[in-house]
Amino acid sequence: MDFVYSILHFFQGGGLFMLPILFVAAVALAIGLERYVTLTRLAIANRRAWGEIEPTLTGGDFDKARELCAEGATAIARLLRMGLARQGAVRKREDVEIAMEESMMEIVPQLEKRTHYLATFANLATLLGLLGTVSGLIHAFAAVATVNPAEKANLLSASISEAMNCTAFGLMTAVPIVFAHAFLQTKTTELINGLETASVKFLNALATRQPTRAHLALAHPQAAAQG
Repeated sequence: MDFVYSILHFFQGGGLFMLPILFVAAVALAIGLERYVTLTRLAIANRRAWGEIEPTLTGGDFDKARELCAEGATAIARLLRMGLARQGAVRKREDVEIAMEESMMEIVPQLEKRTHYLATFANLATLLGLLGTVSGLIHAFAAVATVNPAEKANLLSASISEAMNCTAFGLMTAVPIVFAHAFLQTKTTELINGLETASVKFLNALATRQPTRAHLALAHPQAAAQG
């Protein structure tokens, strides 16, 4: 109970600007948790999907890979689905690469959405804390200038407490938000790097299959046509 009373006393001493900072902290916490859960699930699903799709790409079984990607809803399945669709139509590396880059342009913003708000909220919490500090100092100077000498000490102490508490709470809110923003950006970058790696491996698998088909076409045109 003493801990709860101390927190309540801390908030009461911080003045009105404590409430906007608390609101910023609550919204940032909600965004951070949502992004962490979403990115973690995506990373696990991508690893599982890639473990199923990679052997088919390495073995050159693009039809089987097409089936696996058509059934999957993961980011890596969506990326490879676009490339495999183009590969089945044109079989040119450049066209397949362009199709996958187009798919990446759709996927990456979905991975990064809302994370950038955390940096804004960190700055906002700091600025609100400074605003509360200025408000407390204004009250302190007003107390020194206008009230009776007997009341100056109490009002000055309360005003300084408002300034310091608001600054402290603003920084206490901003620091974890900055850390969460950096952490989520790292997770997002890892996801994007994984997608790019899968894209390159698919393009390399496609490149290694093309010479084989071309060789087969020169040696046995009828067999290549049937294959």
